[in-house]
Amino acid sequence: MAEYKRAMFQDDEVLDGDGSNTSPDSIEVGFRKGDGLPVSRLGSQIQLKLVFWVVSLFVAVLLLSTIIAMGIQYSKDPSHTTCLTEACIIVAGKILEALDQDVKPCDDFYQYACGGWIKRNPLPDGRSKWSTFNSIWDQNQAIMKHLLENATFNSSSEAERKTQRYYLSCLREQKIEELGSQPLIDLIEKIGGWNITGSWNQTNFMDILKLVSATYRASPFFTVFVGPDSKSSNSNIIQVDQSGLFLPSRDYYLNKTANKKVLTAYLEYMVELAMLLGGTRSSAEEQMWQVLLLETQLANLTVPQDERRDDEKIYHKMTIAELQVLAPAIDWLDFISYFLAPLELTDAEPVVVYGKEYLEQVSQLINNTDKSVLNNYMIWNLIQKTASSLDQRFETAQEKLLETLYGTKKSCTPRWQTCISNTDDTLGFALGALFVKATFDRHSKEIAENMIAEIRTAFEESLNSLDWMDKKTKQAAKEKADSIYDMIGFPEFILDNKELDDVYDGYEVSEDSFFQNMLNFYNFSARFMADQLRKPPNRDQWSMTPQTVNAYYLPTKNGIVFPAGILQAPFYAHNHPKALNFGGIGVVMGHELTHAFDDQGREYDKEGNLRPWWQNSSLEAFKNRTECMAEQYSKYIVNGEHVNGKQTLGENIADNGGLKAAYNAYKAWLRKNGEEKRLPSVGLTSHQLFFLGFAQVWCSVRTPESSHEGLMTDPHSPDKFRVIGTLSNSRDFLEHFECPIGSFMNPGKHCEVW
Repeated sequence: MAEYKRAMFQDDEVLDGDGSNTSPDSIEVGFRKGDGLPVSRLGSQIQLKLVFWVVSLFVAVLLLSTIIAMGIQYSKDPSHTTCLTEACIIVAGKILEALDQDVKPCDDFYQYACGGWIKRNPLPDGRSKWSTFNSIWDQNQAIMKHLLENATFNSSSEAERKTQRYYLSCLREQKIEELGSQPLIDLIEKIGGWNITGSWNQTNFMDILKLVSATYRASPFFTVFVGPDSKSSNSNIIQVDQSGLFLPSRDYYLNKTANKKVLTAYLEYMVELAMLLGGTRSSAEEQMWQVLLLETQLANLTVPQDERRDDEKIYHKMTIAELQVLAPAIDWLDFISYFLAPLELTDAEPVVVYGKEYLEQVSQLINNTDKSVLNNYMIWNLIQKTASSLDQRFETAQEKLLETLYGTKKSCTPRWQTCISNTDDTLGFALGALFVKATFDRHSKEIAENMIAEIRTAFEESLNSLDWMDKKTKQAAKEKADSIYDMIGFPEFILDNKELDDVYDGYEVSEDSFFQNMLNFYNFSARFMADQLRKPPNRDQWSMTPQTVNAYYLPTKNGIVFPAGILQAPFYAHNHPKALNFGGIGVVMGHELTHAFDDQGREYDKEGNLRPWWQNSSLEAFKNRTECMAEQYSKYIVNGEHVNGKQTLGENIADNGGLKAAYNAYKAWLRKNGEEKRLPSVGLTSHQLFFLGFAQVWCSVRTPESSHEGLMTDPHSPDKFRVIGTLSNSRDFLEHFECPIGSFMNPGKHCEVW
């Protein structure tokens, strides 16, 4: 898929209601997808008020006891080396609250750093995971809610007005309930019917495939998109890759014994939606079972993530004519021409195929499958795509599947949060304009730029000291690090009304029909993508909205992006100790910078082109070091299941390299500015505080089902091992916490790449 080559700091579940994952429909201008599950707004508001009251009372008591302790400590601190500003007192209280001081740091640093936080943060209903990221995103959503529901909303930007209309159309639950399933029933009839719910006119396979894939942006069998050519990053090119599975991983289909409950729940979900659209149970059960069997065959053909990490090996450039020979079941010129209309294409048009063997086998599968099953499967893809915009019955059906898949209980997510996530998914940069104007301090951008410069310098100094890399490769690596393009806060165009309005020009939004707004967006997104093919990639184009609590590295641009949403506590605050800022946002910056040199990013040169630029001796040494890391993380176990060290290798390299670069940058800051005052009552040096700040970013709770899904799909290691694995490789951490060899945090073997 399009986001395959974009390394993000943090990923979440595809179906969870966190609003933190990515929609393939909105890659072109950078939107995120999250499906919240609604309840009564009044009930949620009362609940929020109660929660805020309880939290405020708790914080007040904690603060009072902390202040008393501070006063005692201050009286015993004649040299005044303790920081007693309001910010220091508050952050010290939060740090102490998160700790489990019954655990020694060298015995289990994650439990030491997060044990108290875990006890005080039971998993909220409707969530499969709760973490710092979720907490900040909830805060950002509340701000956006206030902005969109403000009675004095009177923007001069048409894009911002569209954003409010879209949000309000999502809030109109009564209207959505009145329409029921009719909008989708009408859509299915419009494109030829569905055998499961009524008459099917046996329309040509290609006609349905084009409508479902191009007009409504579903991805049965494969996905087609336009993006930078990995081997010629200054030009966009048509790209084709594998897709077609509804469940998060092929393993859910293939490992039937371990995932029997999920497969049963998924089939029931399929049947229930078919019945809501007019089918009978007997017909739906029989035909949806055939659809599930087809998906299982597709899963068997799908190449696992950990076998797709070498971009050089999976990149195949060819013409449409050659693609036709490879996979003859599809009329590719007809399909792609329809997909990218009104562009005129010939069969000499170049395409990049990332799933060559997959497409060859899928073509054979299509030719050997009954046409009615193919049609049922394609319409099912359309239903998956659109059902979330229908009435409560469809959401209730989804809740049952989510409970089995992720262990979530019935959701208490208010409707407004669902609608904020949906709005962010469609008009995310117009929503971001409102968010940035209301919240973002321009001074933060300058500070972040300075921090990145400091971390880049520290990374390059580490490069110079590497004994396993030859001089020529080392020089090229330094040049690549120097060339990394950083984007911070938000893209400038969102603050220019004309430029912002131009981006969303042609997207029609009505306050009256949420379902139609969604369909209009799919059409708009398709036109936007087609328009990119004959243009060079826009270096300043973002694929995350400003309010996103995340960051990413894009190899084809050799660029790192830090949205405004993550530039806040606990990652960064101007009045926090530098140790916490470097341990928080500093590690994030180092992480993204290191992605330029992980097992995938290292294949791209400073211009963002996929080409060999390493000397063989250095490449061999690099692979030896990464093998150490893959083996290390594969030994970690969650609920009886091993982490996939090969699948998580790139993120683990980035975590380890990011921590080292940020810590070295912090040491350089200390040499220049002198030691920091200590936080009261925490009892840690500034160096120790750096590592604690890093660890507490990853405090989280998660259901066993969600953990299982993460092990199969997430390119990141589980949060606990992002802390333990990284710190146990850090000689600086082991020195400052005096962890003896043989302790849990110091097993004696250290894996280091950068």
